[in-house]
Amino acid sequence: MIQRTRHVRKIKSLLRQFPVVGILGARQVGKTTLARQVADAYRGPVSFFDLENLRDAELLRDPMFALANLRGLVVLDEVQQLPETYKALRVLADRPSSKTKFLILGSTSPWLIRKSTESLAGRVAYYELAGLSLNEVPDRGFENLWIRGGFPRAFLGKTNNSSWTWRQQLIRTYLERDLPALGIQISPDTLRRFWSMLAHYHAQVWNAAEFGRSFGVANTTVAKYLDILTSTFVARRLQPFRENLGKRQVKSPKVYISDSGMLHALLDIRNTEQLRKHPKVGASWEGFALEAVTQHLDAAPWECYFWATHSGAELDLMVVKGDYRWGFEFKYGSHGSVTKSMHIAMEDLKLNRLDVIHAGADAYPMAKGINAVPLSKLHDVLKIPRNFR
Repeated sequence: MIQRTRHVRKIKSLLRQFPVVGILGARQVGKTTLARQVADAYRGPVSFFDLENLRDAELLRDPMFALANLRGLVVLDEVQQLPETYKALRVLADRPSSKTKFLILGSTSPWLIRKSTESLAGRVAYYELAGLSLNEVPDRGFENLWIRGGFPRAFLGKTNNSSWTWRQQLIRTYLERDLPALGIQISPDTLRRFWSMLAHYHAQVWNAAEFGRSFGVANTTVAKYLDILTSTFVARRLQPFRENLGKRQVKSPKVYISDSGMLHALLDIRNTEQLRKHPKVGASWEGFALEAVTQHLDAAPWECYFWATHSGAELDLMVVKGDYRWGFEFKYGSHGSVTKSMHIAMEDLKLNRLDVIHAGADAYPMAKGINAVPLSKLHDVLKIPRNFR
């Protein structure tokens, strides 16, 4: 079992502040394992319910009766299986001087957030769990993390082929079981075709009209499909940053498959040799590096942007925390050179710094305020300044 110490620490901090904490994340990303690690570190009694287990579901058929007398930490896994739980949690969370804490887990943001915000406004905090990060895998796990992705079972597969097979089965289960369970009545074949097509648009600016024409449906339909994938954490929209610069700036988001391993499964890339020869290797690297950087900086989705102008200047990622603006470029190669676009981004966006994340082994200064950083040494080289936190 991989210990996810940083996440445990953050969940414990939220539990000290809120009576209810919800862990959000894609199916099989490790939410249950994380909850058990939090439970192991909890000082006090712990009760654990899995709502996909028939016995636990039966016990919680009357949630007020089942939960009212419990103390300490109560973990409710796959809570969306029993909607009545939310109303009970509101009442239980409001009890005077109650020291009971509730940790609820769910695989989809729309269901979990919609139901809980109706009943738990002001009482719940959410924590979005991503896949394994670079500092959670061994030094030799860098290549495996890129090709297999951050789902724990995919990363820990005995071989690349067994990992690829597991990811294919996850895709099938997600389309054929998980989405219908949420009331999403769209053909699994249709969504699989859309998801696969989206993989070929990975790291590109979203154009619903163009995508709809390629897919053969209205742009509103493909926009709905994209909403489904982003809301269930298997796709990511990176919003554009816009400022009054007197320049025409791109207004549409960029789209990514959230996990590099899922991207490779959709593109039928099974090992590193195939990946390095594939035309999407640069785009794959960009998405993988973007995920690694945002995890390292602990950046929330609303703090992350890309920037581009119609004249050609662009920045792959800008993370904004307060007044601090940190820019990133992602280059698949062992080294790179400072471009005119980088200088324009530094000046126009008033960046505090710009780092070029590359696939080589060396870190070195490139120009004033611009540095090259190897992704494999990200956590050793990329130190986070105090005024950025």
